[in-house]
Amino acid sequence: MKKFLKSLGVLSLAGSVLVGATSAVQAQGEFEGETVTVGVVSEAEEQVWEFVSEQALEQEGIELELVLFTDYVQPNVALQDGSTDLNAFQHVAFLNEWNEANDGNLEALGFSYVTPLGVYSESITSIEEIPEDAVIAIPNDPTNGGRALLGLELAGLIEVDDEAGILPTVADVTDNPLNIQFEELEAAQIAQALPDVDAAVINNTFALDAGLSVEDAIFLDAENPADLPDDYKNIIAVNGDNADSELFAKVVELYQTDEVAEKLAEASNGGDVPAWTEEGEEEGSDSSESEETTEESEESAE
Repeated sequence: MKKFLKSLGVLSLAGSVLVGATSAVQAQGEFEGETVTVGVVSEAEEQVWEFVSEQALEQEGIELELVLFTDYVQPNVALQDGSTDLNAFQHVAFLNEWNEANDGNLEALGFSYVTPLGVYSESITSIEEIPEDAVIAIPNDPTNGGRALLGLELAGLIEVDDEAGILPTVADVTDNPLNIQFEELEAAQIAQALPDVDAAVINNTFALDAGLSVEDAIFLDAENPADLPDDYKNIIAVNGDNADSELFAKVVELYQTDEVAEKLAEASNGGDVPAWTEEGEEEGSDSSESEETTEESEESAE
């Protein structure tokens, strides 16, 4: 994995909408006339990739077809069966877990961005106000659910067994002084359940779709992206059979620009931070840490 973690970016899979980028001047490049389908999951990611599609058409003559999905399962299914060429919705840990559970051969072409996982509430204004017997909703998939529990540990609410690695489950909670009750729900549905729980751990993309922003969160697990393991940095993914494609590498290159970084900030209300910067590459080059956490992810995948 370290061969791609050092230099490229993160991506997500989605439904089917052809982005007709308009430009007065269209480049005549090596990939003129090529079409690449990219799967995404949220409206915010779709906005960013629409911008990338404009740049791809104008600079290289590449047409990007965006496929918008509404869950975290079908994007990888589509990438595995060849329905899409790339996807941009997941982090490294989720990719590893999906491959393990589905005998997949998906690979990361490079980093895209780091997304904070936030704790939100309609009745509580700070993490210190979480009451006894509080009900907190968390994602029910292994990677996002595990990250939610680790985030609640960072917040000082619970303790998690270190041996569980980056994919702990509720069963790995070793200390729960407030007797918090965990409501495990589909990640895409948690924002809608917010009025019915004391607090909820919501992925940033789904929080944005629900009209929330990082400023609304009472706690964020990625205040300092440099401290976040590579496993939780988003990537642009590809079917392993196409990992050496120069065309797909060019699309990733077109994504990893200062202009796209600005669009990321705009679309995510300042939540998403580029993971392909020099600092991100230096973090990705720590192969010993990356390999160790990757092994933990694969061993813990269900």
